[in-house]
Amino acid sequence: MASQAYYMGVDVGTGSARVCLIDQAGVMVAVESKEIKTWNEKADFYEQSTEDIWASISYCSKTVIQRAAIDPALVKGIGFDATCSLVVLDEDTNEPISVVGPDFKETNKNVILWMDHRPKEETKLINATQHNLLKYVGGSMSIEMEIPKVLWLKKNMPADLFARCKFFDLTDALTHLATGKETRSFCSTVCKQGYVPVGVDGSIKGWQEDFLTSIGLPELVHNDFKKMGGVNGVNGLWASAGEVIGSLSASAAADLGLVPGVKIGSGVIDAYAGWIGSVGAKIQWDPQYLDQSHAEDDEEQVFHRLAVVAGTSTCHLVMSKDPVYVQGIWGPYRDVLLKDRWLAEGGQSTTGALLHNVLTTHPSYAAALEKAKSKDQNIFDFLNLHLEELRVKENAPTISYLARHLFFYGDKHGNRSPIADPSMRGSIVGLSMDSSIDDLALQYYAAMEFIGQQTRHIIETLNNAGHKITSIFMSGGQCKNDVLMHLIADATMLPVAIPRYIQDAVVLGAAMLGAKAATEDENGNTEGLWAIMDRMSQSGKVVLPTKEEREMKLLQAKYKIFLQMAEAQQAYRKSVDEAIGNWKA
Repeated sequence: MASQAYYMGVDVGTGSARVCLIDQAGVMVAVESKEIKTWNEKADFYEQSTEDIWASISYCSKTVIQRAAIDPALVKGIGFDATCSLVVLDEDTNEPISVVGPDFKETNKNVILWMDHRPKEETKLINATQHNLLKYVGGSMSIEMEIPKVLWLKKNMPADLFARCKFFDLTDALTHLATGKETRSFCSTVCKQGYVPVGVDGSIKGWQEDFLTSIGLPELVHNDFKKMGGVNGVNGLWASAGEVIGSLSASAAADLGLVPGVKIGSGVIDAYAGWIGSVGAKIQWDPQYLDQSHAEDDEEQVFHRLAVVAGTSTCHLVMSKDPVYVQGIWGPYRDVLLKDRWLAEGGQSTTGALLHNVLTTHPSYAAALEKAKSKDQNIFDFLNLHLEELRVKENAPTISYLARHLFFYGDKHGNRSPIADPSMRGSIVGLSMDSSIDDLALQYYAAMEFIGQQTRHIIETLNNAGHKITSIFMSGGQCKNDVLMHLIADATMLPVAIPRYIQDAVVLGAAMLGAKAATEDENGNTEGLWAIMDRMSQSGKVVLPTKEEREMKLLQAKYKIFLQMAEAQQAYRKSVDEAIGNWKA
């Protein structure tokens, strides 16, 4: 009988690091999280620290080993995921380099967080090139991606300091800290840095020399793109998700409370780990939601499953056999999870953050929070119950009926997709003089309704372009919100599958990368990622869409209004901009 083995997953989200251990069956035996620091000292600027992040990971790693009461030598593989944030290190010393101007001396702050919107002008400049590679990011590069941030650093850093920089996506920086290797992941570089895999659309080296030169970053071209990881097989190495990139170094092992030599799998962006940890969930499906031409556990089924990874923001991921180009949707990206498969990524810049904003800025938030605490409830459970009580009190057929004349548009931090406009903002129609907890509950519900309607907008855009999505696989803390899950199912008219490990699907996906790495044989080959997912995924539950015809009609009417509100806002801005011309602050 084979000896017991465990696999570690490391997930670095926007606000915390999370580490888990799973066994060979994919059962989670321990998990721990610890907050990480974010500096937000002026609007649109968000920085973090690799030293602080690594310290939180180390704490969590040692804690889960202790909690699981296992021999650290039984951990055979580690996988990492993280937000798509930009890390800057010194090419010669490997020490952190500050990303905080104007003097760039705070070296502890060497990460520009994904949600940092400082490079507005740089993003416009990049998109004005209309370079061919932009078709692989939905037609325009997002302000949340990393090349605009690198360009901002070049424009604002002293030239001699910029000359010393090398750049990583945060995931690749973590595997670098774990192994000492400079290997980059297809997931991070293709999805967030403008890397086009060799062979795709004539790409020869992955990095596009003419693009980088045209936007003012010829420094990244020098020495065969060494600052960005080099050229695969020449002066650099690239790996797909979970492929072994090296072994845990002695110094990293000491930090993590493990033994040196553990296999480290190539990492992925956090949302992509959510795809890994959720779309293989064992669900008892109605045949209408399956591809009848293939077995239920066949890889082909994933082409019809949208992974929705919900946290501070929400990512929407769907895989296809062939490239599908969708305006306003990032991708298609080849090789980022499964070899020779393509992935598209939609998203909402704020969902969890939106709900937090709606609640905390309302005059009755403090009163509602106090009542929730008195009932030993969290604020979301309290408001969901309050909505039901309000429905009964008003003798309303559904909660949606209560909010029928409240119209909320929630892009308070810009639109990631499918409009792809960072200047989009929120709006609300239907406000009264009421500022009670009742009004708070209704505004909260309207914000959730917006999340559901925008999810529909993203799915319709994907399907209209050629995808065939028939089900949604949710993960993240929002899965615990039953009202929100039903709203997403009702708005999209699709079933919503919820995995066993609701809040831990992302870190579970990272652990599966570790499990894949641990299968490496003497020839360097590893077990297929889908096989790992199918073997290790646990059972889940399903939320089905409403069958109430009048509620369906209500949500359909409000979807049309949702689209009109987006179009109206754009028209309003255009009208004002035309009126004022070049009048500027």
